[in-house]
Amino acid sequence: MPKSKKPEDASATRAETQTDDAPEYSSHAQQFRDSLPSAERLELLEKSLLEAYRGVIEYQTVPFIRFGDLNALELAAAFVAHPLIVKPTLCCVNVAQRAIIRDLGVSIDTYSHLISEVHAIALASYIKPLLPPAMAVHALLELDRYFWTDKEMRARKGSWEVTITRAISSASKMSFKKRKFLHGEDRFEIDAAYPDAGDTIEIAIDVKRIEAQRDIHKRSDEIVNKAAKFKSIFPNGLFFAVVYFPFVNQQINLKTRLSSEYIDGLFFAGESQSSIDIAADLLAGSIKAKTR
Repeated sequence: MPKSKKPEDASATRAETQTDDAPEYSSHAQQFRDSLPSAERLELLEKSLLEAYRGVIEYQTVPFIRFGDLNALELAAAFVAHPLIVKPTLCCVNVAQRAIIRDLGVSIDTYSHLISEVHAIALASYIKPLLPPAMAVHALLELDRYFWTDKEMRARKGSWEVTITRAISSASKMSFKKRKFLHGEDRFEIDAAYPDAGDTIEIAIDVKRIEAQRDIHKRSDEIVNKAAKFKSIFPNGLFFAVVYFPFVNQQINLKTRLSSEYIDGLFFAGESQSSIDIAADLLAGSIKAKTR
């Protein structure tokens, strides 16, 4: 009896059977199909859930959407009439902005309260073949809850960076702004730079959140690398880092890793306004001391 192939052998076999006719770059739709869990996994997962939570399982009658009974034009009409359903419907086939831009060539705000008929038809035609035959309304609600929460968490982190920049500008009485500089063919972004325009950058501040201890090496290397590139272009410039790092007992470790000739100062800031203001005041003082 022949031995069954190991997972790696199976992967190799799939790679070997690819033909020259296969596209060089796959679309999101193809990636989605190739990444779906197997029927075996879904069956095992359902069984495991029912067994694991058998003491708290409750059977209810819930509404289902029969996507299989809709054609693309009907789906598009639903999008136009109720734009709020666009995002959760896209979520169940893992379609987001990047896939839409890449595969359809258009930019659509999936959280907008308005969608044009042209965009709705393009979107509906694109995802219709990927949709499941049916899905519970409550499942879509939970998908929307997940992606909405993820969006809002990302937005909060982005606003923290903006708050840091404003606090530094206020404390230093200097106007800082996000800017970029070129090092060879590489483009680097400075979260808060002074002056806010022109050919040179006199002061660069890297604002970074490190929220997992395992990321300390990677993120600190990124900061040092950016500082080194910045100093090679602007040798007389100053480079500082403001870091959100909630592991207080590990901050000395991070300080050690960021102890570099290219970094003129490291400051820690939390989420409270007082913490941000303290970091901004300390950084402003350091700028004043080093620019005398």
